[in-house]
Amino acid sequence: MRVRLVVAAVMLLGMLGAGNAFAAQVLISINKSNQKMTVSIDGEKTYVWPVSTGAPGYSTPSGDFRPFRMERDHFSKEWDDAPMPHSIFFTMQGHAIHGSPHTKRLGTRASHGCVRLAPPNAAKLFALVQKNGMKNTRVVVKGGFGFDFDFFSSRSTRSSRSGISAYDYNEYAPRKSKKKRNPLDDLGSIFD
Repeated sequence: MRVRLVVAAVMLLGMLGAGNAFAAQVLISINKSNQKMTVSIDGEKTYVWPVSTGAPGYSTPSGDFRPFRMERDHFSKEWDDAPMPHSIFFTMQGHAIHGSPHTKRLGTRASHGCVRLAPPNAAKLFALVQKNGMKNTRVVVKGGFGFDFDFFSSRSTRSSRSGISAYDYNEYAPRKSKKKRNPLDDLGSIFD
């Protein structure tokens, strides 16, 4: 009788802990240089999505993080109650991965520091992290220099599909002004 009770207790404890034992390891890798997120589950690349990280003047921090808070329907207190659906917070300063209605800007630096995703992708990621647990999830942010100037400004190449400079997509390059400046404009004050 005693042996059966011990076996039953061990089986019950095993079933209670089984959810965590079989949870997958989720790696969310964000590359600020190419504005892409790669999601790997137990080492298998599962998703690759375009993102928007911090625009010039708004940094998305690089590093290795663990998410610590998730909110299905969050609204930003800093940015006029902007909707941040399916938020996964990974820094104490408030940086999160979240859905954004600004899908036309995905693939470029456009956020105030968070990592923006298309809403359906944010929902998938949120469900994945919720299923496997925040303790089984890592967020790795890398790429770019974190500066707001361009080391290579003399080498501008144009993308044939959009007419946007290739450097417009890089972490270390600010957007180029569309207006061309006449260098002779400054000479007018010399002759006055």
